[in-house]
Amino acid sequence: MLTLFACGARRFIVTGRRALSSQWVSLNFLDLDTMGQKFKQTQLLPFGTGFFFSLLSSTVQLFPLFPGSNKCVGKGPNYVRAIFKLSVCLLLALAALAPAARADVAVLLEEPYSVDGTLAGTGHAAVYLSNICAESPTQLRRCNPGEPGIVLSRYHHIAGYDWIAVPVVAYLYAVEKPEEIPLFADPKLVWFLRNQYRRKHFASFVPDPLPSDPNAGDWYQLVGSAYDRTLYGFQLPTSQEDDDRFIEKFNTGRNKQAYRLVTDNCADFVHDVVTFYYPDSVWRSKLGDLGVMTPKQAAKSLVQFSKRAAKQDPQLQLTRFFVPQVPGTVKRSKPVHGLVDGVFHAKKYFVPLAVFQPFVAGGVATAYFFGGRFDPAHGAAMWTPDGLLDQPLSKDERRVWERELQAIVKSDPSLKPAVSKAGWQPLQSASEFHLDAHNRPVLQLTSSENTANIGATRSNILESSNAQNEARLLLVARLKEELRGGRTKKSSDRLIRADFDLLQQTRIPPASLSASSGAN
Repeated sequence: MLTLFACGARRFIVTGRRALSSQWVSLNFLDLDTMGQKFKQTQLLPFGTGFFFSLLSSTVQLFPLFPGSNKCVGKGPNYVRAIFKLSVCLLLALAALAPAARADVAVLLEEPYSVDGTLAGTGHAAVYLSNICAESPTQLRRCNPGEPGIVLSRYHHIAGYDWIAVPVVAYLYAVEKPEEIPLFADPKLVWFLRNQYRRKHFASFVPDPLPSDPNAGDWYQLVGSAYDRTLYGFQLPTSQEDDDRFIEKFNTGRNKQAYRLVTDNCADFVHDVVTFYYPDSVWRSKLGDLGVMTPKQAAKSLVQFSKRAAKQDPQLQLTRFFVPQVPGTVKRSKPVHGLVDGVFHAKKYFVPLAVFQPFVAGGVATAYFFGGRFDPAHGAAMWTPDGLLDQPLSKDERRVWERELQAIVKSDPSLKPAVSKAGWQPLQSASEFHLDAHNRPVLQLTSSENTANIGATRSNILESSNAQNEARLLLVARLKEELRGGRTKKSSDRLIRADFDLLQQTRIPPASLSASSGAN
C-alpha cells in the first residue's frame, strides 16, 4: 500500500506540476508578479494549489525512491520512514490549505438613471455583507457555506420599513441563482423578473394585486439593480465576531421608516453600517457636498480611510470592483456626482451660473478641483456572478475582439442587422416571457407563421432549436455592446471568450434546424 501511495503521489506531483506551470503559478515561485495577478483574478485556489504542489514536490525530492526500478518499488526501513514523513507533510499541507472563513463589508456606489441621472446625478448607495444572509427580508443570520451574502440599503416607501435585506444575486439581477441571469434585458423582461421575485419573496409586504398605495410603490428598487445601472464596490475585510454583533444589533433594533432626503438618506445608512465595523471610516464633506452625505462621498471617504489604515496595518487592503450594467435596450446609466461637482459638470446649471454669478461659479469650480474629484472606476476589477474578480478588457484586447466580431459578421450576412439598433429586435418583439423548468427566463416570439421560444440565459440559449437565428442576433448585439468603448468597462476577456463560444455553438446547419423544428 505504501508503495502504491508513493507511486501515486509522485505521478500526482508530475501531473500537477505540468498543469500549474501552464495555467496558474510557477512552482519555483520566482515570478511573483504573475502569481499575484492570477491570484487577484481568481480569488480562489491558484495560490493555495501552487503551494500544495510545491510542498509535495519538495518533500518527494528530499526522500527519493531507491534505485533499481522504475516502478516505484521501495526497499528497506528507510523507505518506510520516508513515506511516513511524506504522509505527515501531506497532512500539514492539507491543514494549511483548509479555507479560512472570510467576511467583508463593501460600499456599493450605484450610478444614477432616469430622473436622478438627468437632474441631481447623485445615484444610490448600499452595503454588501459577504458573510451575513437573510433569514427573511427583515431578519439577518450568518451565511451557510456557498451563500454569497446580502445587500442592505435604506428605502423610501417600502411598507414602512427602514431597511430590507436582499441576497446579492437577487439585488443585482432579480433571480435566485447565477445560471438564471439573462444575457440581455429590456424593460419588459426586467419587469417580469422583478415581479416574479416579488411574488415569491416579498408578497408579505407587497401583495397581489400591486397596490396604488405610495407606501409600496418603490418595491422595484429592491431587486435587479444591474439592469438599470453600473455599480462600483469598495470592500474591506471584517471579522465573524463583528458580523455576529451586527446581526444582533439589526435583529433587535428598530426597523421603521427613517428616510429623510438631507439628513437620513441612503448614504447616511451606509455611513452607519460601515462605521459600525470601522469607526470614522466614512464622513461628510462640507466643501464638496455642503455637509450633506452623498453616495459618492461615502465611497470616496472609505477609500481615503483605507489608504491611511493600510499604512498601519498592511493586511488591511481595500478591494475595488464594478458590476457592469446588463446589455440590452434599457437606457444606460449616467456618471455619479456629488452636489458641487454635479453643478460643475452640468452645463445647464454651470453656464447660467457663470454668466449671472461668476464669483459663485468660481467657488463651485474651486470646490470641485480641491474636493470633488473621484473616479470610482479607477483600478476596479470586474465582479462576476460566479464570485470571481476578473480584470476588465484593455483597449488592445477590446480591439482584437472587435476585429474577431467584424470577421464573423462579414462571413455571415444574416448577422449584419445585429451591429445596428435592429440587433435587439427579437428582444423588443417578444410577446411574452416565462420561466422554464429550471426557473430560467425564456422569450416567446409570436408571428403570423409560428411561435418560437428563445432562452435568455447562458445555460438555455442553445436550447432554442427553432429560433437559432434570433438567438445569434441577440448574442452579436450583446457582444457589440460589451465591446463598445466609453467611460465604463463592460466585460472581461474570460466572459467575452465565453460569449464567442456560445455564438460559435449556434452555427447549426439549416438541415439540422429543420429536423429539430419538425420534431417539435
